[in-house]
Amino acid sequence: MPKQWKQTALPAALGIGKALIKWLVLASVVGVLVGAVGSVFAHTLGFANDLRAQQPLIVLALPVSGLLIVFLYRIFHNTDDRGTNMVIASIQSSAGIPGKMAPLIFVSTVMTHLCGGSAGREGAALQLGGSIANQLGKLLRFNEDDRHLVVMCGMSAGFSALFGTPMAAAIFSMEVVSVGVMQYAALVPCVTAALMAGFVARFFRVPPEVFPVAELPVLTPSLFFRTAGLAVLVGVVSILFCLVLHGAEHAYKKLMKNHYLRITAAGCLVAGLALLLGTDRYLGSGMGIIEGLFHHGDLRWYDFLLKILFTALTLGAGFKGGEIVPSFAIGAAFGALMAAFLGLPLPLAAACGMTGLFCGVTNSPLTALLISFELFGLEGMPNYLITVAVSYLVSGYTGLYHAQKILYSKTDSHFIDTNAR
Repeated sequence: MPKQWKQTALPAALGIGKALIKWLVLASVVGVLVGAVGSVFAHTLGFANDLRAQQPLIVLALPVSGLLIVFLYRIFHNTDDRGTNMVIASIQSSAGIPGKMAPLIFVSTVMTHLCGGSAGREGAALQLGGSIANQLGKLLRFNEDDRHLVVMCGMSAGFSALFGTPMAAAIFSMEVVSVGVMQYAALVPCVTAALMAGFVARFFRVPPEVFPVAELPVLTPSLFFRTAGLAVLVGVVSILFCLVLHGAEHAYKKLMKNHYLRITAAGCLVAGLALLLGTDRYLGSGMGIIEGLFHHGDLRWYDFLLKILFTALTLGAGFKGGEIVPSFAIGAAFGALMAAFLGLPLPLAAACGMTGLFCGVTNSPLTALLISFELFGLEGMPNYLITVAVSYLVSGYTGLYHAQKILYSKTDSHFIDTNAR
């Protein structure tokens, strides 16, 4: 054996092997643990949503649930909760994630869904996974670099368990933190955690979300440009959604300094609007809108606008949950609305709308592409690829998460290092 090989290649190989075994084991533990908690969370949310559907007047209790949420965060001294932004910031710095985030986001998200708040679940899953993984890192006395990786594992595992898209979940936690630069050291840990969480979720019978898109037209230059046109519009809607969401939060804080007053007023607004409209269509995560579009073509032209409004009124005031599933519903509704104008099949337009809006609000094109494959199948790949590329560019530097770093310009190769707006 050559002496130089012994001095350089052998130690490198041993180091790689040690790292591989370490992260296969640790990420598996994170995946199983977060997958189990995420499965319980998914079934609890399912029960809450079913109960609300059976008892529609429970929406009248939304202001009371809001008061309880604020009270819980106050008695646990977590009034400066920044949700998913805190998880993202912890990966970028030495800041930790409080262990109490996991039980608080679990309970408060269930309360929000039970009483009809317009909120998703993946944001809560990211916080659950990140918080649990961070506590494991503290328990095992990880250094800062390893703690960052294990938090990313937790995020991937939580996303995978609740939505059943392990490929997208594995990449999302790597991509969303810093746009333009990915931490590939997290690839094995995040893939392992996402897949293990997916196995656990299937064991506990958490159904994955799938919306097959059949009878796709052959891609032609005409279809290419019509799909690109839809992506431009979806990119603009993603900016609108982010601006309305952040604007609602700012307006609530400016008009009502007291958090109890803010969340009570928001609960009354959301409940009052739902009763005035005579429908629960815009309450909850928005999965009902998506399922209605794909299975029955059920669409109202104002669906995407009202879902933006209900979500902004809910989350801007401090109700808990997430923004991702509502963004799917908004994108699907807008895409379906544009289908006839652009001469696109409704299911394909809805799928492109979902994919494009998710990409626009999270600035995560690779994740958006992978999630389209897992949700809709590979047959429409060229359409989803066009949509992701164009929406990513058009959406600019707006985003759901202010802690997200956009390191490189979207229009040229300049290093800009700015936060999403």
